[in-house]
Amino acid sequence: MLPYIAPYLRGLWGPFRLFESHLSLICLGATLAALLSFFLLPRLWRFMPRDQGKPFVKSSEEALGKPTGAGLLLVGVFLLCLLLVLPFVWQLWALAACLFACMLCGFLDDASQGGWSELKKGLWDAVIAVLAALIMCRGTDTVIWLPLVKGSLSGGGFLLSAWLYVPLAAALLWLSINVVNCSDGVDAMAGSLALLGLCALGAVLYGVVGHVGLAKYLLLPHNPEGANWAIMIFCAAGALAGYVWHNANPSAVLMGDAGSRFLGLLIGLGVLACGNPFLYLAVAPILLVDGGIGLIKLSLLRSLKKLGYDVRPPLRNLVNQPGQASFATDEEAKKQLLIVRVIHAFRCPVHDHCRKNLGWSIPQVVIRFMLLQALLMPLILILILKLR
Repeated sequence: MLPYIAPYLRGLWGPFRLFESHLSLICLGATLAALLSFFLLPRLWRFMPRDQGKPFVKSSEEALGKPTGAGLLLVGVFLLCLLLVLPFVWQLWALAACLFACMLCGFLDDASQGGWSELKKGLWDAVIAVLAALIMCRGTDTVIWLPLVKGSLSGGGFLLSAWLYVPLAAALLWLSINVVNCSDGVDAMAGSLALLGLCALGAVLYGVVGHVGLAKYLLLPHNPEGANWAIMIFCAAGALAGYVWHNANPSAVLMGDAGSRFLGLLIGLGVLACGNPFLYLAVAPILLVDGGIGLIKLSLLRSLKKLGYDVRPPLRNLVNQPGQASFATDEEAKKQLLIVRVIHAFRCPVHDHCRKNLGWSIPQVVIRFMLLQALLMPLILILILKLR
């Protein structure tokens, strides 16, 4: 709205011309989203569903009964601010609809008695991921760039067929949704790590791939909509910041699947907008490790179980793993495959391993994971952007 009325307003007062500046719109959108999220959450969370606890998560009783599904409010604030500051670009607004759909699936899961089945959630994630990938490439061949190598096209990119781009991009988006969702188990951790990642993505979209001069200097394909993407990313970051204030340990509200799935899809979309899928390693390395290892562990255990092997966790594990109905005695555990014993020796997600096996407190987990991500992000970004 503001970018379109700014030419009429600046005739009334000169400073209104700032509404035509992408940087001003980024700052305005992020600040407004943060303030709205901060002030509205305490006034609305009594209407939210309550957390039902997760029997396979350590200390899940801490979250039991707390208002959850705050992602619904986050996305509402996000869309409201976008209406104010984002110019109309059909691709971005179509993707905003995908983000809303992803959040809605998570909210319905949060609000349902007993929650959705993993198959149902996975299928809906896949449908939304494929649709978002089609919108990203507009059904045509897409230019991407890769670390360490320069492509043959102008700007150092490669032309990727839509038939190849869509399944690969959808796989990345599906993984991103579930990685962030798996990492959301400690007060303020997933939100804080996602906030760092979104800020890094916004900076790359606005100041690197969205900047003609710098993109040319770094031999990167230029994204002419990079600044508009940055507006979208920073509006979400602002709304998330207002939520994290209330989610700091001890948390008063939880974002639930409604928030984590929205954030996962948004981070994946931002990475695709940058044109290099490997940027995910730079903007969300700890999220990827924390949630990704859990997905790998679960996949391995289920595959071995289908092959007829005993994959039950040992009795010394005080909490069941997802999908496990019983424990193995110490004698039974000794007879299991070595890989099964190794897998069970490491608790997933990684933040649960740090709390249970290493004795870290919740604040220690959050601060240390944030420090690790803040250290890794610039190092990996430099490697990806410069070594080509």
